[in-house]
Amino acid sequence: MAATKKAAKTTIKKEKGNRFSFEGKSRANQQVVRGEVIAKNENEAREKLARRGVQVLHLQKLKTARRKKIKHSDVTLFARQLATMMKAGLPLLQAFEIVAKGHSNASMTDLLMDVRSDIEQGTSLSGAFGKHPKYFDKLFCSLVAAGEAGGVLDSLLDKLATYMEKTAAIKRKVKGALMYPTAVIIVAVALIVLMMLFVLPSFGKIYDGLGAELPYLTQIVMNISDFFVDNWWWMLIVSIVLVVVIKVSYSRSFAMQKAWDKFLLNMPIFGQIVKKAAIARWARTTATLFTAGVPLVEALESVAGAAGNIWYEEGTFHIRSQIQQGTSLTSAMQETNLFPNMVLQMAAIGEESGSVDDMLNKAAEFYEDEVDQAVATLSSLMEPIIMVVLGSIVGFLLIAMYLPLFNIGNVM
Repeated sequence: MAATKKAAKTTIKKEKGNRFSFEGKSRANQQVVRGEVIAKNENEAREKLARRGVQVLHLQKLKTARRKKIKHSDVTLFARQLATMMKAGLPLLQAFEIVAKGHSNASMTDLLMDVRSDIEQGTSLSGAFGKHPKYFDKLFCSLVAAGEAGGVLDSLLDKLATYMEKTAAIKRKVKGALMYPTAVIIVAVALIVLMMLFVLPSFGKIYDGLGAELPYLTQIVMNISDFFVDNWWWMLIVSIVLVVVIKVSYSRSFAMQKAWDKFLLNMPIFGQIVKKAAIARWARTTATLFTAGVPLVEALESVAGAAGNIWYEEGTFHIRSQIQQGTSLTSAMQETNLFPNMVLQMAAIGEESGSVDDMLNKAAEFYEDEVDQAVATLSSLMEPIIMVVLGSIVGFLLIAMYLPLFNIGNVM
C-alpha cells in the first residue's frame, strides 16, 4: 500500500503540461463539477476528463504563473489564508485548491497541489507537510499535528499564522537595523574606490605639470591612488575570491557560525537588538507550542530549531535536558545565562500559576515592543551618523587634494 502511494506521488510530481480549468457533468450522478486538469493540449485534457467520468461543458487554458523561489513570506501568507478559510468553514481540500490557484508563484502552487494530492490519498495534513521540510519545518508540522489530534485545526492554524507573522516581522526589523551600518560601509568603500581610481589621478596630473613639491598628506593619498590604479584588477579578483571563501567556509563551519552569532549578540548597540529579538522569538515559539498542547520537552526540540541563534539553540537543548532530569523550567533557563531577570520571573510566575504560555506570550510582546522602539531610535540616530562618516571621508580626501593649491597660493 505504501509503495502504491509512493508511486502515485511520483507520477503526480512528474506530470507536466498546461493547466486547464473545466466545468462539466459527472456521468455517475449528473452533478456539475468544476476543477483543473494538467495536459499537453486541449484534446488530452478532454481525454483525461473523459476517463474520470466527466462530460466537459466548458474548458479553458489557464495562464502559466511565473515560477519563483518559494520564500518564507509565501509560506506565511499560505498559513494565514488557510487559517482564514478553515475558520470560515471551508473543507480542507477546497481551501487548499483556492489558495493554490490564487497564488502568483507557480512553484508555490505546485507545492500546495502536491500536499493536497497526499491528503487525498489518505495522508494526514501534518504528514503531508512533513514531506516538504524545506518549507514546512518541524514546528509547523508539530502545531498542525496537535490541531488534528485535538480537533481544533482551525484555531491552531490561526495561532500558527499569527506566530509566523510576528516572527517574520521581528526578522525584518533586525535586518533593517543591521542594514544601516552595512550601507555606511558599502557607500564609504565605493566612494573611496571611485575617488582613488578617477578623481585623484586627475589631480595628480595637474600637480605633476606644476612641478611643485606635494605636502606629506597629499603624497600619501596620491601613492595610495597610484596603487589602486595599477592593481585594481587583482584587488577585485582577491575581493571576490575572499567573499566566496568566507561564504563557503561559513556555510560549512559550525565554529564560524557560532562565532558570528556570538559577535552579533555582543555588538555595541546592535547586539541588544539582536538579543531582544532572539528572546522574543524564543518566548513566542515556546508559548505557541505550549498553548497547542505539545509537551514541553517535545516543544523545546522545535523551539531550538526556530531560535535563530546558535547560542540560544544550544541553551534550549540544555534546558530540555535539565527538564528531563526533573529541573523546573525557570531553573533550567537561569543556568544558561541567556535570559534576563524579567523573563525568568515571568516564567516562574507562569509555572506557579499554571499559565506558562500566557506569561511567555507577555514576555514576547514586551521584547517585540522593545525591538520596535530600539529600531526606531536607531533609525533616527543613524541618519546623522551616516552624514558625519561620509562627510569626514570626503572632507579628508578634499583637504588632501586641495592642500597643494593652498601652498602654491601662499608662495605666490
